[in-house]
Amino acid sequence: MKRITIWILAGCMSVACSGLVKKEQPVHEFSETKYRVVGYVAGYRDFDFSKIQAEKLTHINYAFANVIGGQVMFDTTDIDNTSLKDDDLKTLQKLKEVNPDLKILVSVGGWVWSGNFSDAALTEASRVRFAQSAADFVHQYQLDGIDIDWEYPNQVGAGNIHRKEDVHNFTLLMKATREALDQRAKQEDKGHYLLTIATGADTAYVNNTELGEVAKYLDFMNIMTYDFYNGLHHTTGHHANLYPSDMNTSRVSDVLSSVKLHEEAGVPLSKINIGVPFYGRQWDGVKSMENNGLYQEAESVGQIIFYHTIVRDFLDNTDSTRYWDASAKAPYLWNADSGVFISYEDAESIKYKMQYLKEKGISGVMFWEYSDDYESQLLDAIHENLNE
Repeated sequence: MKRITIWILAGCMSVACSGLVKKEQPVHEFSETKYRVVGYVAGYRDFDFSKIQAEKLTHINYAFANVIGGQVMFDTTDIDNTSLKDDDLKTLQKLKEVNPDLKILVSVGGWVWSGNFSDAALTEASRVRFAQSAADFVHQYQLDGIDIDWEYPNQVGAGNIHRKEDVHNFTLLMKATREALDQRAKQEDKGHYLLTIATGADTAYVNNTELGEVAKYLDFMNIMTYDFYNGLHHTTGHHANLYPSDMNTSRVSDVLSSVKLHEEAGVPLSKINIGVPFYGRQWDGVKSMENNGLYQEAESVGQIIFYHTIVRDFLDNTDSTRYWDASAKAPYLWNADSGVFISYEDAESIKYKMQYLKEKGISGVMFWEYSDDYESQLLDAIHENLNE
């Protein structure tokens, strides 16, 4: 997704009631009459989960569980000097008192904890071991399902073990996990356990997976449609733009092209959630005034900055000016004196994304991460635009 710590690159329903587009009904999907709204919550952010506005969400993905010894389990390792606690899941379960239809899942992996996926997927025996542990994990913590955030099959990611066999083994791993979850649900007389994944937004991810086949075993996918310009870029740029920018001569990516890649790979729109970042990317030392700092060289790479920090330290600062790229449907901040450039998401850009989602026939939205918001501004924009 998704992502662990501030230096991580990415690391997110049934048919919509609007009736705008008739969608293919997926094999595994519970009955709802609204869009999916999937919120990732980080167990290491020391956030009071009881404050989550559960009525505005359909799913919560708790981040993260690890793959240890080929099995899904909580890791005792600290993240950002904060330990994950399984008691967090009990707090999240209480949110169902507010929203009985809310689904609680645990996300496995992320940027740092994806290092053992390749080994877990390598053989039939290792896949069965992983799948059974996933089903046991769901049962142990009384979850509604599990989310797999492998970053990334057949790619190094954060220095992870990876193999060319990952491309097909990922499919087999999801098949085994789907079967184990279904068997567990049958044993417990449960209706259905969810299986979802977080997917990369670029060509490299699609080329190193069999997404069309993988989709057959999933309830839906959360596309990480952000970090287009990121912590590897010394050039400023939009990190979550809906459309390509007329000012960008070396097009990187955008939400539109990411969805198209998934479609062409065989993923039904009914199983797609587009990702929205509740954080921005900040570049320092931007000296060129061209395009008000957009697509210009910087002295730093694009570091993550939370939306609540953007509001408090920049949007309320008269020295920083908000600009709007009408072609990309994306905002950015620029301070010519300090040379600080920030790409971020706001209510206006979210409005266009939700309009696109409805018109395209996409069934949901995902965001990372709940505690990054400011006074629910971004979540409210999602909620209001999906329900208008």
